[in-house]
Amino acid sequence: MSAPVDYIERTTALYDSLGYPTYRWTKAEDPPPWSDVTKLLENSRIGLIASGGIYVEGQIAFHFKDDLSFRIIDKETQNSQLRTTHFAYDLTDSRIDPNVVFPLETLRKLVSNGFLGELAQNAYTFMGGIYSARSVKETLAPALADRCEEDQVDLVLLVPV
Repeated sequence: MSAPVDYIERTTALYDSLGYPTYRWTKAEDPPPWSDVTKLLENSRIGLIASGGIYVEGQIAFHFKDDLSFRIIDKETQNSQLRTTHFAYDLTDSRIDPNVVFPLETLRKLVSNGFLGELAQNAYTFMGGIYSARSVKETLAPALADRCEEDQVDLVLLVPV
């Protein structure tokens, strides 16, 4: 098994090597609100949100950093229809197997095995690498939270890249 990747150290070294100013990591002023899980997983509707730049063939690809748009992906979408684009990570593995950044197929298997109750009809994806934490907090996150509320999900799996 591989050792965990220290992304803070790796990003700092990359920025230093490119002559960029030190990357400023966002720190929340307050801890996020906590909600206890009140349903068993096998009785829960699960949502999926991923930041790996995943989209369905035919949708408009993400095309620039700080893109605050998101894509809606139906839970029945097959891996062969999924595409990835992103400026900040190596896309080789995600283009071979989208589950590495968007585990929709894996979640479907967990539902079919009875471990999870059901998947929400829609999953949501966006392209991470948004440098404005304020824009994420004020625009993107509330839009995705609203979608999850409309989808009546009990839990959301967040998959960062």
